[in-house]
Amino acid sequence: MERSRRRSASGEYRTYFHIGQSWGINESTAYRIIRKIEDTLMKSWIFTLAGKKKLTTSNY
Repeated sequence: MERSRRRSASGEYRTYFHIGQSWGINESTAYRIIRKIEDTLMKSWIFTLAGKKKLTTSNY
């Protein structure tokens, strides 16, 4: 399992281990929950990022 970091509302980056500790679950459970939520949001098109073409043709 990767030990990537997640940015919290306070602006700090936290590992899955620390997120799990905050919620009283283990690291692998925190990872699975976060992945499931992220995948669900991406599939719903609620949260999407602009594609490469959109970013390269920007007026900025």
